[in-house]
Amino acid sequence: MIPLSFYLILAAALFCIGLYGALARRNAIAILLGIELMLNAVNINLIAFWRYVKPAAPTMDLAGQIFALFVITLAAAEAAIGLALVIAIYRSRDTVNVEDVDLMKW
Repeated sequence: MIPLSFYLILAAALFCIGLYGALARRNAIAILLGIELMLNAVNINLIAFWRYVKPAAPTMDLAGQIFALFVITLAAAEAAIGLALVIAIYRSRDTVNVEDVDLMKW
């Protein structure tokens, strides 16, 4: 049986890689991929804690799996809306570089 700390270390490493990818990249697609990596790290934590923390009730508690399913749904919605925005910006500006997009400036 794999200890809980291995899952937490894996999730922390994945979250750090995603955070670096979201903050250090200029490409909007790479930023979205970094956010997806961070959401997957959260899912690993949710499932790991669900598996290792025993519920107080004798019946099997599915809260960790339900939360993970909610995060997966949220990630799918974020990807769909984010890619739609990137495509709309690319059609109007011919770039996906976030530093070149100045829609809010005068």
